[in-house]
Amino acid sequence: MSEFSPRAPHAVAAIILAAGSSSRMGTPKQLLNYQGTTLLRRVAEQAVAADCAPIVLVTGHLHEPLLHEVKGLPIIGVHNPDWALGMGGTLKIGLQALEQQSHTEQLSGVLVLLSDQPLVTADLLHKLIALHRNSAAPAVATQYAGSIGVPAVFARSHWQRLASLPPQQGAKKLLEHLGPEVATIDFAPAALDIDTPEQYAALLASS
Repeated sequence: MSEFSPRAPHAVAAIILAAGSSSRMGTPKQLLNYQGTTLLRRVAEQAVAADCAPIVLVTGHLHEPLLHEVKGLPIIGVHNPDWALGMGGTLKIGLQALEQQSHTEQLSGVLVLLSDQPLVTADLLHKLIALHRNSAAPAVATQYAGSIGVPAVFARSHWQRLASLPPQQGAKKLLEHLGPEVATIDFAPAALDIDTPEQYAALLASS
């Protein structure tokens, strides 16, 4: 269980979306190894290092193996039984779990993360959170490959809009709706997500 301190000013929680079945990969990509750890544990450790709390991990196709992978970290694990319907439903489950934690009224935002962006760093997350705290933007997103997406911090005032997304739509859809209201930080490496064996091989070859 994550320890959450209400004393932290403008505290930011995190939701890690890890519910997919990795159908194109052919094996659970959350458990792929990279630089001595798995993709899932790597992103979880970055969220911890960025001082996010609480941190909610939403599972789906796999549950217990993913919980085991983050053992020892301050992570709240929840399962989305309807994971196959899409990322929007998984995000809603994460937000519901977050709201059930104590002192969440102190939170100013939530950081949405994927488990398959291995080049995302704690430094990037710190920058996103700092910009969130120092601006009135409804969301702060990462800019890469000519677009914006996650990791992204959503202000508490927009959590209901996140939770209301159709199951088949992800957080990127809300970012698109918000358009120029979104503050951004450039981070080209976030464009790399691991969906296929070829992408994984390229990641290993580049490290």
